[in-house]
Amino acid sequence: MKQLRVIVEEAFVYDEEKHLTVMKTSLFFAGDGYTVYDCKGELVFRVDSYGPDAREKDEIVLMDAQGKCLLTVRRKRPSLHHRWEGYLGERTEGQKPIFNMRRSSIIGRSSMTVEVLKDSGDEYHIEGCFGNRHCTIFDAAKEPMAEIKRKVDASTNVVLGKDVFSLIIKPGFDGAFAMGLVLVLDQINGDTFDDDGSEMDPTADD
Repeated sequence: MKQLRVIVEEAFVYDEEKHLTVMKTSLFFAGDGYTVYDCKGELVFRVDSYGPDAREKDEIVLMDAQGKCLLTVRRKRPSLHHRWEGYLGERTEGQKPIFNMRRSSIIGRSSMTVEVLKDSGDEYHIEGCFGNRHCTIFDAAKEPMAEIKRKVDASTNVVLGKDVFSLIIKPGFDGAFAMGLVLVLDQINGDTFDDDGSEMDPTADD
């Protein structure tokens, strides 16, 4: 088995490749809520929202199926790099982050860089276009750790809308950490639109 990369919760580090389905639970407000299911239809993660003002807090809490707070992601302001930080559990005042995530460059289109601040100090890079639900999380050695892909309905072979997509976790990688990165990507993407309202690459200029 590959080396375990526990960043948030060991229970979500799997021995085999894990295919999860991520569903946005509201179509009215970007980033309003999420539910995440495994291939058996069992709930794995959820993110609840309390209305349109939730995004103004720039803070999102990832929970497990029982409602335990696993991870809080929080936008750091001001930041030209779209910098976000992750905290274990429900963030408290004075708590130190366990990772930060930012655009690799403020110039042009660029990948996202994720720096783990606890224990190993590992670094990850996210490449691709989250707006098109097509990107990959790589470790420093360029090994893929997780992938985000469009979801295809197995019965009809039809590609589903962007509010339902796949998150594929590689063996040994922390699925809760990966889902935390997805939450940040979705928030950044929600801030980035073309003049006609169409989605752009989330790593494009401010």
